[in-house]
Amino acid sequence: MKRILFIFVILMWGCTKMEIEPTPPPAVQKIFSVSESSVVDGQSIYFDLPSAGIYTLTLIDKETGQIVSRERFTGKMGENIKKIYTKSLQYRYLYLLLEDVTKTEIGKTTIIIN
Repeated sequence: MKRILFIFVILMWGCTKMEIEPTPPPAVQKIFSVSESSVVDGQSIYFDLPSAGIYTLTLIDKETGQIVSRERFTGKMGENIKKIYTKSLQYRYLYLLLEDVTKTEIGKTTIIIN
């Protein structure tokens, strides 16, 4: 009888649900904090701006120096989020350049289109 109770207790202990703590969301990496990043179509990119104002994001072909895309936007001070669309791009290695309204470079990085 003791064996049956012992086996029953072991089975009950083995069948209890283990509590698993949720994994925290991954830390957001700022695109200009690294020298090179891989991106996919529709990916959000994160970057910091020193002040609110008009800024320009430019995609430049790394081999030829040709401007592929340019977007002017109104940014806010601190963290900003933009989506990058790459489906129509035929280039694989590009520079991503962030400039303010006076053409002062705020950030520059290399992106690899996946």
